[in-house]
Amino acid sequence: MDNVDFISRRENVSLAAVMARKGVTAADIGGALAVEIPKAPAYRSGSGLGLVGTGPGTWLALSETLDNEWPSALEAALGSLASVSDQSSGYAIYRLSGANARELLQRGAAIDLDPLAFSAGSAATTVISHIGVTFWQVDDTPTYDLVVFRSMRESLEHWFESVAASV
Repeated sequence: MDNVDFISRRENVSLAAVMARKGVTAADIGGALAVEIPKAPAYRSGSGLGLVGTGPGTWLALSETLDNEWPSALEAALGSLASVSDQSSGYAIYRLSGANARELLQRGAAIDLDPLAFSAGSAATTVISHIGVTFWQVDDTPTYDLVVFRSMRESLEHWFESVAASV
């Protein structure tokens, strides 16, 4: 990926899966964390926490610092509202930013990335080159963050290299 200047790997991020317990609403989770909780595939951030809606009652939580204690603190904040599972070592995270980012993603994701359909805060879980990814649009630059199982990191990087050469 050395020759692709609009793609970088994000190393200093903590990740955790959050799953609401039976009868617990997104509003309950949001109240405990003091952040707006996405109720659909969407990205929201606040109070140093990012949340990506990945399914009914499930979110991928992100902290912008790599901290081994953070998932435990998140679990304590949620108490009996949700189960929390540290995912920091299980995923690789990439940031794509700039004019070529949307075009690159559009060549692999079967998602309409037109700004009218997919804008800042939008999120999706899909397949790119037979690799499962979850990604969201961070801002209108556009900037995207992608999360992929760490075991698929090299395959995704190979796809980035081969497709980025043509954008």
